[in-house]
Amino acid sequence: MWLFLAIIGYFILALVVILDKLIVSKSAQKPIVYTFYSTIFMFGALAALPFIGWGVLHGFGDWIWAIGSGVAFGSALWLFYLGVQEGETSHISPFNGAVFTGGIFIFANLLLQESLTGGQKAGAIILGFACLLLSFERSKKHSGFHVGFLWAGISGLLFAFSHVAAKELYNIYPFWTAFVWTRATTGLVGLFCLCFPSVWHALNHHTEAKSYARKHAGLIIITDKVLSIGAVILLQYAYATGIVTVVGAIGGLQYVFMFAMVYLLTKFLPKVFKEYFTKRELVVEMIATALVCIGSALFVL
Repeated sequence: MWLFLAIIGYFILALVVILDKLIVSKSAQKPIVYTFYSTIFMFGALAALPFIGWGVLHGFGDWIWAIGSGVAFGSALWLFYLGVQEGETSHISPFNGAVFTGGIFIFANLLLQESLTGGQKAGAIILGFACLLLSFERSKKHSGFHVGFLWAGISGLLFAFSHVAAKELYNIYPFWTAFVWTRATTGLVGLFCLCFPSVWHALNHHTEAKSYARKHAGLIIITDKVLSIGAVILLQYAYATGIVTVVGAIGGLQYVFMFAMVYLLTKFLPKVFKEYFTKRELVVEMIATALVCIGSALFVL
């Protein structure tokens, strides 16, 4: 069941990443501003406390895990948005995933002592390689590695730590108790964002609607956040009930879904969303897609 939920979660997350690109790059939302919107409302998770029996964490160490998970997640979002603003979604996101795959193996081994079978290790290596293939960017702005990949790489490590830290609490507490506190602490990053004048400016001013994304920015943001919450719940439940390294590694499926969506949008709805593709890139990304399928299969055989 957890594997099925993870696949659905990654499909939804692929759509969320595309919407993130629309918001950050097309609707004049600066990464720090969008990070504020994406994290401050995480405090809303505390509203679930009456329904889960006012579950609280017991020890000081457990609070450190919760705060570390939440702050790392929010910080990872900020850096990811910086990377997406700089480069193409279909390249930045897979690179982020490749680093995440490696990071989650390292942190899970060091902190959780999780181990995998030989086939699963081979699958993880194949998935990581596939994500790297998907990440080589050649666009109208860039040709090869650029600063966007740096932000995406650091973001991937922070995402990995966030999930492993959350898993530590899932091993101790009921799912909803751990989920509420690891998500609510993400709101601390939202409070930090208030230190930036651009956030206050965005809260008090509205940009002129010129592009599709600007005209529909409100609807896109709301849709994005609803889908994002759904994806987070599904994936966190998969992390809580399954093997954290396996759930993290099959994240390569997200980039298969995302590439298909980006290609179809670019071809049929370029006014809504468009990215630059060369024939060579298409071949490389199809090879990478096949590797993702093979790597994912090794985890479930």
